[in-house]
Amino acid sequence: MSTYAIGDIQGCLDPLHKLLDKINFDPAADKLWFCGDLVNRGPQSLKTLKFIKGLGDSAITVLGNHDLHCLAASENLSKHSNNESLKKLLNSSKLPELMLWLRQQPLFHHDAETGFSLVHAGLPPQWDLQQALSCAKELGDILKSDKYLLYLQQMYGNMPDKWSKKLEGMDRLRFITNAFTRMRYCSENGKLYLKANGPVGSQLHGVPWFTVDKRKSKKMKIIFGHWSTLGPYYEKGIYALDSGCLWGGRLTAFRLEDESWVDVNCKKYAQIHSTHK
Repeated sequence: MSTYAIGDIQGCLDPLHKLLDKINFDPAADKLWFCGDLVNRGPQSLKTLKFIKGLGDSAITVLGNHDLHCLAASENLSKHSNNESLKKLLNSSKLPELMLWLRQQPLFHHDAETGFSLVHAGLPPQWDLQQALSCAKELGDILKSDKYLLYLQQMYGNMPDKWSKKLEGMDRLRFITNAFTRMRYCSENGKLYLKANGPVGSQLHGVPWFTVDKRKSKKMKIIFGHWSTLGPYYEKGIYALDSGCLWGGRLTAFRLEDESWVDVNCKKYAQIHSTHK
């Protein structure tokens, strides 16, 4: 039995199949961990969601910012609801079923047996494991409840940009959302710089969230995606897996048992964009 964590797919299902063939994935014995951003921008968002949902207990996924955007677009709550890459998914008769499934997925996953944790973007330096688990449950409960539409209406925005246990209501939920699904850079005291998205050294402010000296998650083993201009990247306890499949890079899998890496080429998915987002 093997457990493979896989970077951002973003609707590029063909490379995923190619990668699963390369690792000889056996759904009866192996497990897949997905870093989020299953959909959007790539050409196969509908097929990707159907496939991963169909894996059942063989797969675990955490939600990314593009997955949350998809939920908002499915309810016509986003200014980007007419997104061309999501059109087949949003017009599908399977949409209600798939969005209900997506809403049940966590923001953060921790496996006590292996010691690995899975998140889309990162953890702010003020959070230890228990705080991350608590915040993930708090937001996950909202997504599963009848309050999820109100949340989706108000989730967009960059403020507040610093964690406090005193945060309440939508301010608290928005910070939790941005930490789990959008952060890359922050200050040493945990202020998020959400507009910075380029490679390390290109930012005007802040440092990569995982380099903050006094972050409370320092003893954890954290797998994440979201940062195509960074990954694949490894340092003690940090495993970044977004290797830019959508942008014509590679799709990467990381085997937890021996910390080995496997990838496949995604050149056919190169997109003409001036920036990574």
